Amino acid sequence: MSHDPADTPPPDAPSSSPFAACPDRHGTGAEKWDRYAGQTDDAGRAIIPFWVADMDFCSPTCVLTALHQRVDHAVFGYTHDTPGFAATLATHLHRQHHWTIDPSTVLGVPGVVNGLAVTARLLSEPGDGIATFTPVYPPFLFLPKLAARRTVSVPLQPNQQAARWEIDWDALEAALAPPTVKLFWLCQPHNPTGTVFSQLELQRLADVAERHQVKVVSDEIWCDLVLDDDSPHVPFASLDHSAARHSISFVAASKTWNIAGLGCAAAIVPDEHLRRGWRTAGGGLVPMVNPLGYAASEAAWQQGDPWRRTLLDLLRHHRQLALDAVADLPGVSCIAPQATYLLWLDCRGWQAAQPAERANPQRACEAAGIGPSDGREFGSPGFLRLNLGCPTPRLVEGLRRLRQAFAGVQP
Repeated sequence: MSHDPADTPPPDAPSSSPFAACPDRHGTGAEKWDRYAGQTDDAGRAIIPFWVADMDFCSPTCVLTALHQRVDHAVFGYTHDTPGFAATLATHLHRQHHWTIDPSTVLGVPGVVNGLAVTARLLSEPGDGIATFTPVYPPFLFLPKLAARRTVSVPLQPNQQAARWEIDWDALEAALAPPTVKLFWLCQPHNPTGTVFSQLELQRLADVAERHQVKVVSDEIWCDLVLDDDSPHVPFASLDHSAARHSISFVAASKTWNIAGLGCAAAIVPDEHLRRGWRTAGGGLVPMVNPLGYAASEAAWQQGDPWRRTLLDLLRHHRQLALDAVADLPGVSCIAPQATYLLWLDCRGWQAAQPAERANPQRACEAAGIGPSDGREFGSPGFLRLNLGCPTPRLVEGLRRLRQAFAGVQP
């Protein structure tokens, strides 16, 4: 595979930066890069992937060191939660989010998606409804069906003046009113919009959930990637509210420190009865967490904060580059994300101005050599999700191709 000039760092790129250059992921089984392997755009160029939410950056040295040490042990048998896993997470959550948890409430799970699937079976019956804000990370939409439950969508509303996505409270009340709706799956910070819900919004959500006797399950996998200092992440379960005290939360080091492939997350389940029934609810389909996932997560939470802060600076820079590029695109708009490394693009204006045979923003991007996530997978046709977690030169080239796709700029 030839070297892509789009990945060449600019001459003034600091060689000491952990994000200045990244290894070639071709041929490693990388889902992100395999999707477009061998495909080219209309100009004959390889399509650059900007879709699935993992980054192209190397994980921090502290994580790699911990993995080497664990490998040197040389035994990789079936592994329960390691002795330091829950305590390390508890220390991290207290330090980072001022949230005090009891380590005994922590369960290691092989991923948040797996954990959500367990809650569907643990907390509802076939035919029951599971509500969630849309657009949303695709498993929130298809997991209920796989468990013979129903997905109940509550659309978020874009507020351009306030520059954020907001909750439609009347729609939420209506969605949770039927007694067959038993769960609310909350994604916060929110994927794909990057919204950080405020404490007042979460408090009101807790009120509505309690009134309708709906249990909240909160996916907080993005909690350590908040970009705006004036919009801090508030863990739902940290609220002084009975609905919060009876909720289930999921967190992981995977998005922040780029270790998603190691398959390790944590479920925080205060109810002892639910903890005892967790593995049974998995129906024999829930594997143990692998030992390397535990080692990497503990190292990230213990020692990875300097790397995380440097990453946040880069992601803020990337967000601004992307917003500046989108501002010049006819019929395309974006509300700046408050968290994550994702950009949620509204292409419906562009779409409406195109002939029917060309009105597909995903295809337009791929024809121009850039591969984002299709908004249809998130329940929102006409939108795209762009992953900004890549080397700056690659992002700059991707944004140039985005302009080609929507503004007719030639390659």
